[in-house]
Amino acid sequence: MAENENILKRLGKLFQSNIIIRKRDDDSLVVKDLDYSKTALANNFIDRYSKIMGAGTSWGSKYAARQNRSNYDVQRRELFNDYEVMDSDPIIASALDIYCDESTVDNVEGEILTIKSDNTKVKEILHNLFYDVLNIEFNLWSWMRNLVKYGDFYLHMKILDKYGVVDVKPISPYEVVRLEEHDPENPQKVEFELMDDQVQSGYTKGNKTILQSYEVAHFRLMSDANFLPYGKSMLESARKVWKQLTLMEDAMMIHRIMRAPEKRVFKVDIGNIPPNEVDNFMQRIINKMKKIPVIDQATGEYNLRYNVESVTEDYYLPVRGGDSGTNVETLPGLTNDNAIDDIEYLKNKMMAALKVPKAFLGYDESIGSKATLAAEDVRFARTIERLQKILVSELTKIGIVHLYTQGFDDSDLIDFTLELQNPSMIHEQEKLELMTQKAELARTFMEEKLVSRKWIYNNIFDFDDQEKKDIFEQMVEDQKQKFRFEQIETEGNDPAESGEKSGDEQQQMGEWGGSEKDPYRFQMNSHKSSADDIKDATKYEREKYGKRDFKHGSPLHPGKGSTLVKSEMLKRIKSQFGDKDFSKISILNEDAVIDD
Repeated sequence: MAENENILKRLGKLFQSNIIIRKRDDDSLVVKDLDYSKTALANNFIDRYSKIMGAGTSWGSKYAARQNRSNYDVQRRELFNDYEVMDSDPIIASALDIYCDESTVDNVEGEILTIKSDNTKVKEILHNLFYDVLNIEFNLWSWMRNLVKYGDFYLHMKILDKYGVVDVKPISPYEVVRLEEHDPENPQKVEFELMDDQVQSGYTKGNKTILQSYEVAHFRLMSDANFLPYGKSMLESARKVWKQLTLMEDAMMIHRIMRAPEKRVFKVDIGNIPPNEVDNFMQRIINKMKKIPVIDQATGEYNLRYNVESVTEDYYLPVRGGDSGTNVETLPGLTNDNAIDDIEYLKNKMMAALKVPKAFLGYDESIGSKATLAAEDVRFARTIERLQKILVSELTKIGIVHLYTQGFDDSDLIDFTLELQNPSMIHEQEKLELMTQKAELARTFMEEKLVSRKWIYNNIFDFDDQEKKDIFEQMVEDQKQKFRFEQIETEGNDPAESGEKSGDEQQQMGEWGGSEKDPYRFQMNSHKSSADDIKDATKYEREKYGKRDFKHGSPLHPGKGSTLVKSEMLKRIKSQFGDKDFSKISILNEDAVIDD
């Protein structure tokens, strides 16, 4: 127990500022910012939380801050109630499911989360954490759905020394209050207050439980500073429109129910009946023709003594006149049943607020242009990518806690990355197409010799000096590896292990007349032939009468280069005579004539 308390204290120091800095072996720094609200607050001047909590230091201002915070928490719970009701709407429920489905797509290897690290041990430990302990293949979908529905999702981590994170428990957003800047001695301290006192870890403050920042993974959608330190739900933008759409749909339903049935108009000829008796006469006719039982609200019994006028009943009209007579006419029901433009208008507004393409929800199926659907897919992919970054940030925090409790404290603690698969293939294809166009443009410029390689790096690929240096070193390394593979394939020799130079060949004999020749060696023995020997062997000077004078008087002199001349002359003679055998024929025979 004491060891576990020790690791919790060290984790408290590690996450004291929510920024972890480590140094690599090459003295470069690795920084992980686990609190992205700093960037959000830098560009927003409206912060409801700061107005609520930062009300001064006096007793009255502190009391007002507590009351404001209480009211703020009540309003959050009211928003959550609205989100619960909105989740029963088919369109919104489908949109939430699509968010989760698109954010948790498997990659080529069948894994939801990709773990990258130069340290193999770190990669294996994190793979065991996410796939065996957290079981993200099953749980990540439900975590994502709660995140996009409420804007906040909390995971309480159970931490054991030397074992790391051994279990996680989801916490309802109704029960959690995030505390920031509540401690004057440590303004950057973050704690979580739970209304439920059944949590085992943490410490109890009154009837509330306080958890430290390293014990809770807080997933939040920080798109609006008005909701800080909490997140903003993906349904918040559609909440008002959803209420309007619900009221409009109810009104349309009531209107159609009331106006849909056909009604009849009975025109009864009252003849010479006095006006004061017309009502009694008409009532007697109505009672004879139709009676509707009405439940008495006081007694609960059927009352047949009177009839309540209803829109579903027929009309009885008294008429006078000689040619009027008694007749029955029919009033048509609702005829403008296709007039739903106002419903479509509100529905389109709600779908725009949800940021889900209508084609994904089963609407607008008659879309004719594939380019339009592709553009919608790319825009929706950017929304999914933003949601995936929020998931990855808190999963990274869980991984850091797990590695730290297992003894990692150097740069390996934060020298890893987590990635979720982007669902949009069109989005990836656009990236590849852009890279292909850049490569084609650079190749054209190089072939036409229009610009230099440095200009291409600076203006087309936008590389900085360090990137250009790294690329050059990598290209040199690629050429070394290419040469190494060629040597292994052709000669069966690995230069990286044997240290032998390229082109080491055995001494060749035969057509060189016994002389040794190695053009790849810089030092040659004195008994070997050289270019000067061949030059001297074929050197001649013309005398006055034009006779060719070879060195030593004959081209067949056994010098160092004469064997080469001899071999060449014999080859020429053989080629001219062919394969004729001159030992059996006379020299004067015509068959011994040399062919031209």
